[in-house]
Amino acid sequence: MLYIERNADGAIAAIHQAPSEKATEQKTLLDEEVIAFLGKDGGLDSWIKLLSYSDVSIIRVLEDLIDLLVKKNVIMLTELPEEARTKLRERKRVRERMEHDHLMVDDIL
Repeated sequence: MLYIERNADGAIAAIHQAPSEKATEQKTLLDEEVIAFLGKDGGLDSWIKLLSYSDVSIIRVLEDLIDLLVKKNVIMLTELPEEARTKLRERKRVRERMEHDHLMVDDIL
């Protein structure tokens, strides 16, 4: 999801990956207003940035898809290259650690 910052005229002034005080409105990557803003404003760099925003989301989708295929015995994790398995394990550990740390903070409060 993208977060839109607007100018005084109501036009898009900036696009952010995370919400902020000035950027609270959410838009999708394929929103026509977002595409028009990128087309007039930034050239190739803006399109590359837009693709990088979508990469974060699609990576998580692919991780979940791989987990599902393994759980349903459609594929075996060992069928993936070792480098891919290592990256998947590392990302899974980081997410688990984030969830664990978050719960501990909530428990204290």
